[in-house]
Amino acid sequence: MACAEREVIIVDDGSPEPLHSVIAPFAERLRVKLLVTPRGGPAAARNAGAKHAQGEILAFTDDDCEPAPAWLSELDRCFSLHPERLVGGRTLNAISENIYSEASQCLLDFVYQWQESKADRSLRFFASNNLAVSRSCFEGIGGFGATYLLPAAEDRDLCARWIERGGKLIYTPGAQVMHSHRLSLLQFCGQHFTYGRGAWAFHSARAARGAPARKLEPWGFYEGLLLYSMRRKEGLARAMVLPSLMVLSQAANALGYAWEAMRAFYTRPGTRG
Repeated sequence: MACAEREVIIVDDGSPEPLHSVIAPFAERLRVKLLVTPRGGPAAARNAGAKHAQGEILAFTDDDCEPAPAWLSELDRCFSLHPERLVGGRTLNAISENIYSEASQCLLDFVYQWQESKADRSLRFFASNNLAVSRSCFEGIGGFGATYLLPAAEDRDLCARWIERGGKLIYTPGAQVMHSHRLSLLQFCGQHFTYGRGAWAFHSARAARGAPARKLEPWGFYEGLLLYSMRRKEGLARAMVLPSLMVLSQAANALGYAWEAMRAFYTRPGTRG
């Protein structure tokens, strides 16, 4: 992926202010294109960007992420060795002083570690803020699921459909992005509530295409998450707060899952209010 072959596609999915003036200063140095789409959700926005891309490798990130200088070079190196893999890089929290942002990153980091620690080392999920795939493979599985309007689970669904078709995932921690998603306590709870809603949509989509039902994670997952969060930072205060936020995240996730399940039940045809 030589520098001259790289292009940047920015998809504006309903920003309150036009982005043309923000992008203009970079036009002389980069092949940059701005796409403006209606509020169709992250899955549809990413699909729109992929449709207009010219390259053979598609790399995705988010508007609150800053890729490291070697991000694309590292992805390119990985694809040269594993051209038929779906590749995930390492995401780092850029605002570690924000305990809620740190907690969300802690949870994602543990999920990646948990996947690699299993006996078969079977990776099954990468977050879409640092994910890359070949164009042919992306198109072959139909891109991101267009039904995902929530900012959650479209990446889980993409990875699941990839695995169901015999594909494999590979993690390359050298491909790094800095994530700057500042959260309050209320926003942290809302984020994981939304993740729970997305999880229900994800499992429903799997069931609709006849995929095997996904079991709950074993108790060791939750025990490991608590221990991992305790070791995350030095200092007694954070050693106590982060595990508490892990518990809160899982409670909010479960509540979001139940909420979406009930909403779907009471809105389906033939169900009385």
